[in-house]
Amino acid sequence: MWALVLLPLFLALGGAVGLWAVFAIAVSNNSVNLTEEFPYISTCGSYTPQSCAFSQICNICCFLAMWIVVIRYQQILDLGGGRHANTASLVLGFISSIGISVLGNFQQSVAKSVHLLGAFLAFFFGLAYFWVQVWLTYRAEPSQDRRWLGPLRVIFCSICSGFVLAMAILYNTGNRSASAVCEWVLVMSFFALFSTFAAEFRLIDCHRLTVQNRGTQQFNMMDWTVAN
Repeated sequence: MWALVLLPLFLALGGAVGLWAVFAIAVSNNSVNLTEEFPYISTCGSYTPQSCAFSQICNICCFLAMWIVVIRYQQILDLGGGRHANTASLVLGFISSIGISVLGNFQQSVAKSVHLLGAFLAFFFGLAYFWVQVWLTYRAEPSQDRRWLGPLRVIFCSICSGFVLAMAILYNTGNRSASAVCEWVLVMSFFALFSTFAAEFRLIDCHRLTVQNRGTQQFNMMDWTVAN
């Protein structure tokens, strides 16, 4: 079903454009000063009016990410592959998605400790989620894109792993600008990883939602047909 293909692409493109728009607004109204240091994403989104947009972008990304996590979980579950790893990916994906909402709504200028907790959940649990997805790429069907999709995910997961460590180290050593650059690269790489789900979602041929069947107690149902 091609509508599902657009879901991860919308998250990746919409999220990236939205965050760079927040950056542009912050620079234009002098909320951040590029001559002093390169700002973190959350620093750009800490001041009005762009803080409102930042919160909404994070909330939308949280919702879309959860939706993608559930669809991917159901797809693998219906094909009977990687049961334990699939369940672990669902939990990790949900925690990471919640972290996105937390960091967006508890901004560092208001509740820094809660904001950092949200960032930790989003980045580290999100990274763990995608490494599990790398494993599932090779172990679970559908497998027709495995030859290129697996290495691509390994590359982006490796980039994310390297930059999340570099970001933490540079932050603790006082190199804020370099740490902020790492954060931007990290987030854009996460968006790229989400976009790769479009390859698998295109194999879902049918998605039927029944709100209520007359004479039954069943209120919703999802049917998936995956192309071979």
